[in-house]
Amino acid sequence: MSKRENDNMDRFSDAFKALSNPNRLQIFMRLIPCCKPGTSCSSMDGMCACVGDLSRDLKIAASTVSHHLKELRQAGLIRMERTGKTVACWVDRDVIEELAGFFDKACKE
Repeated sequence: MSKRENDNMDRFSDAFKALSNPNRLQIFMRLIPCCKPGTSCSSMDGMCACVGDLSRDLKIAASTVSHHLKELRQAGLIRMERTGKTVACWVDRDVIEELAGFFDKACKE
């Protein structure tokens, strides 16, 4: 296995580890529809979710949501941007494509 392939395995392993928690997976799945394919998302376009929205929608305490968002961000699965007291969150569309490509490649080998 090449160094690049090994680095990719480490990166995907970190992503799957982050998604192995049911609350984090639920938050990640809730954020996926925020960005449509072919669009560039940021907190400025209104297509993202805020911590309060996620807490209310998923019935998880805001402090718990914040903790899980931090883990998802550190794993490179989501992006976050603070504007005043609001923290906007969204899934980078490239992440979805990379995860799909990982499984697609595995199926073809």
